[in-house]
Amino acid sequence: MTKLLDKPLKAFTIYALIILLVSIPIYFLVVDWIWVTEIDDNHEIIMERIENRFEQAHVTGHDLETILNTWNTLQPSSSILPITENIARRDSIYEVTKFNEYEAEWDRFRGLQAVIRIDNTPYLLNIETNVEEAYETIFAIGLVTVVLYGLLVFGFIQLNRKISKSVWKPFDSTLTKLKSFELSTSKVVTFEHTDIEEFEAMNETISKLIAENVNTYNLQRAFVSNAAHELQTPIALLKSKLDILFQDEKLGTKQSELVNAIQVPLARLTRVNKNLLLLARIDNSNFSDISEIDFAEKVEKSEELLQDYIAEKNLSIKKNERGLCVFQCSKFLAETLVNNLLSNAIRHTAENGKIIIDWDEKGFSFKNSGKEPLNQESLFKRFSISTTETTNSGLGLAIVKEICKQNGWEINYDFLDHFHIFSVRFSKF
Repeated sequence: MTKLLDKPLKAFTIYALIILLVSIPIYFLVVDWIWVTEIDDNHEIIMERIENRFEQAHVTGHDLETILNTWNTLQPSSSILPITENIARRDSIYEVTKFNEYEAEWDRFRGLQAVIRIDNTPYLLNIETNVEEAYETIFAIGLVTVVLYGLLVFGFIQLNRKISKSVWKPFDSTLTKLKSFELSTSKVVTFEHTDIEEFEAMNETISKLIAENVNTYNLQRAFVSNAAHELQTPIALLKSKLDILFQDEKLGTKQSELVNAIQVPLARLTRVNKNLLLLARIDNSNFSDISEIDFAEKVEKSEELLQDYIAEKNLSIKKNERGLCVFQCSKFLAETLVNNLLSNAIRHTAENGKIIIDWDEKGFSFKNSGKEPLNQESLFKRFSISTTETTNSGLGLAIVKEICKQNGWEINYDFLDHFHIFSVRFSKF
């Protein structure tokens, strides 16, 4: 995952690199043009100065010849030679690459060839100046560019961090509060005031959404709780009337079968109502009987309670105790948690299958043999039924999830080596 501010930083860095790379040849061309222009201007000045000095000196004849020979000998970069041909010449600027005997390498030279008049006689003046090496120029410009690019990227990173800490502080605060928010707690979330318009609008929108969802959740929870309580009495009356009807001696065979058929969905309805009431109590935290619970003891009682189902499917149960598992919890919730996990393991294990229960001081797990994994997306959702068992209400694992959430524990599901694994880890570890 990439942070939001890192995305423009990456784009800015690449853009700066492209611009600086393109700037290298531009720098070279500009610097080279400045050098060449300065050399040409200097050649023009030298030409005018030489012509003016000779004119002011009034040197003629043998003295002039001696001076010119001395000049050509002492000034290898320039020469003044008489023009022997009666041909008009134009001033010219040229470049040439030739061997530099002083540096023992081939260099680039910029030259000026012009006609000057000394003592009313035309002479050919030739001036050459060594131009800075191109590769040295490119190297120098490239080195400076790399250094500047490094400083630019370093500055981008520092500015990015500074902006992240100051400008994005309200966003981080909002995100932290949203991560810790739980709908079931119904706590009001207040966000810090910020002078950034977008963040302030975001906080206001989120506050409205949270308030609406909390209100909806509370109404839904109240409805479920009230509905479950209201259903208790008619369900009990139905069961009572069916029991009386079933004991009637005048009841025929077909009528008895019909009564038995009614009792099956009624039993399921009773179980659903009981689980809904339990969920409502868990949501409202209506359990104060907190005490130290010995997990091994609860497993023994749960196994004894479900022994008929275990024997019916001929299941083998193996228990691995790797340490004393004692935790703080409501006794009723602890029994419900263990019963639901063990009954779930029995339900999803084929005949002659195997169930393994492991526990230590960090938590416990229930493993049962199976062929393929369960759907994890809906595994702990309410009324999510993953078995054809008619008495299954689809609330067993949802209750397990709520009990773990109520106590701050973590529950996970895995499918490894053809075993379904439900593991509960205590928060202190």
